Amino acid sequence: MVIVSLDARNRHERADTVLVVPLTTSIHREAPTHVFLPAGETGLQSDSAARAEDVTVLRKRSLVEPRTLLRQISNKRVCELASKVIIAMGCTRPLLQ
Repeated sequence: MVIVSLDARNRHERADTVLVVPLTTSIHREAPTHVFLPAGETGLQSDSAARAEDVTVLRKRSLVEPRTLLRQISNKRVCELASKVIIAMGCTRPLLQ
């Protein structure tokens, strides 16, 4: 999974959840709500895809200590995921200012 909520929120003592996007190794590059993440970028053993249509929250107490060092994906990737969440919600037209 990729934690996509703001780090300040993630570390805040009163926030008991984090916002996450799950990963899958079933890669469908044509899926409009998936973001391909190569293994070299994530540190995982296999390439994966972030499934923006499945964005959800997890309780912090449900998280376990990682067995390996965590990787941080770029802000550009997080914003790409955010744009895919917008697609998953059906907001395909530009927002009016």
